[in-house]
Amino acid sequence: MKILVAAKRVTDPDAKIRLKADLTGIETDGVEYKVNPFDENAIEAALQLQSEHGGEVVVVSIGPEEVQTYIRTGLAMGADRGILVTGDDDHLDGDMVARIFAALWKREEPDVFLVGKQCIDGDSNQVGQLLAEYLNVPQACFASDIEIVADRNAARVSREVDGGIETIEVDLPAVITADLRLNEPRYASLPGIMKAKRKTIDMLTVDELGVVPAVKVKTLQYRKPGERQAGILVDSVSELVDKLQNEARVL
Repeated sequence: MKILVAAKRVTDPDAKIRLKADLTGIETDGVEYKVNPFDENAIEAALQLQSEHGGEVVVVSIGPEEVQTYIRTGLAMGADRGILVTGDDDHLDGDMVARIFAALWKREEPDVFLVGKQCIDGDSNQVGQLLAEYLNVPQACFASDIEIVADRNAARVSREVDGGIETIEVDLPAVITADLRLNEPRYASLPGIMKAKRKTIDMLTVDELGVVPAVKVKTLQYRKPGERQAGILVDSVSELVDKLQNEARVL
């Protein structure tokens, strides 16, 4: 079984974000990055499936050459090799990412393509669905459990919905997107980190994949969220109700 799994570089959510003067983006100088948390769940799921069914796990990403660092995070966890599609990851939309991944799919011919359900920077939640549409293969989104069944010809995927758990079965090959509840990603061991340094990362360009680098969604402007107003203490329930009704207007 061959599994492709995404590992996007995203801004550390604990980092202090500064907007550019023209509000067209964020200042990246000095900003720390990490692997998208949902992609970490996808990597862990891929490794668990490999442990059970054998095969190969390939970590893929898009961005400048320094993104190799984050691919090697997946390699240190236990993945076999990586692929980096070089380019500017600050000027991508979900559609272009999906088209690049679709080209990688046709090149690698995996049984499963695992991606995080969304990235914590853009939060668009589009890549998995678009990828499945471009490839005309089944999709199972927001997975909280994955099981390979039917002699490795299908995947049984569960996800949390309002009021319970929904379980579906999709034929392979398929695209599956990972939710945080899917698993607890492992920490890379020291031997794993050392082995990752020797594992192969293939470098490709968008042109080599035959993908037209056209972005369909453009961000016009960023704005800081409004500052929270300081809270106040009230002396009675009646005063609280009065302020909720007349000032906050929530009752």
